[in-house]
Amino acid sequence: MRYRTIGTTPDTRREVSVLALGAMLFGSQTDEETSFAVLDRYVEAGGTFIDTSDNYAFWADGGQGGQSEELLGRWRRSRGIGEEIVIATKLGARPLAPGTSYVDNAEGLSAKVIRESAERSRDRLGVAKLDLLYAHIEDQRVPLQETVEGFAELVSEGSVGLLGVSNHAIWRVERARALAAAAGLPGYEVLQYAHSHLRPRFDVPEGLFPDGSLGHAGPDLLSYLRAEPGLTLVAYSPLLKGAYTHPDRLPADFDHPGTPARLTVLREVAQETGATVNQVVLAWQIGAELPIVPLVGASSVAQLEESLAAVDLELTPEQRARLDAAH
Repeated sequence: MRYRTIGTTPDTRREVSVLALGAMLFGSQTDEETSFAVLDRYVEAGGTFIDTSDNYAFWADGGQGGQSEELLGRWRRSRGIGEEIVIATKLGARPLAPGTSYVDNAEGLSAKVIRESAERSRDRLGVAKLDLLYAHIEDQRVPLQETVEGFAELVSEGSVGLLGVSNHAIWRVERARALAAAAGLPGYEVLQYAHSHLRPRFDVPEGLFPDGSLGHAGPDLLSYLRAEPGLTLVAYSPLLKGAYTHPDRLPADFDHPGTPARLTVLREVAQETGATVNQVVLAWQIGAELPIVPLVGASSVAQLEESLAAVDLELTPEQRARLDAAH
């Protein structure tokens, strides 16, 4: 395993593995025995960065979520897992009532919700401190100042380490970070967005969010990372939920002339390296100039093994240039 630093200050900096493991479906669609096996193998391989959310997976049973955090809590206790494993979670998108959705009934990002939801996440995970806490989705009903101060209070109290943000318009991320900086408060240091080698169209709503642009790491976000080198991008859905090996799963917003060209180069590099296309995608992200940590899901140990092998795949500068240039 290889490692990289996330966080920008001595107080918040953490070393994490260059490959993060998503626990979204653990405890719901992925049963406990399989979930534990995947987690055990990930840690055995040197993995130290696990991702979840307080609303995973509310859609599995029409509830409000929490199954993933609860499973991770049981796994931590049964394995004696301590501070060596960084567990990131999110709040803001938990449905307020069973049978509803974050789209029209999310808990939001008020100071009250931030405090209460973080406490519930700590209880489910069985930890005194959340290593990394994200603002999951935008809440335009609450002033940014209130959200910024709500997260900062938890950091100052020692119940949260790093702060992160996902699925927000970049101008709102920058505004929140500017408000925090002006007040001398901790701000967002980790950004989590969908990012892969194939690029979506940004004029086609993707369905997951009302504004399709918010979920994906577009040119504006990548430009922002170049301007703010202390930030890290955690790239979710790097393998597009299996679409590289099952083209029928490719979302509609990837149906454009650039997709075949980028797939062609991916397949060429895979053939040259003897790796799978999935492994090339992950290696391309891990070795990128920008600080990117791919976040992979796995519903079996075999799926995880394929992703783990990408950590040791070294692409040549020429291969990387071809992958970057394809369009």
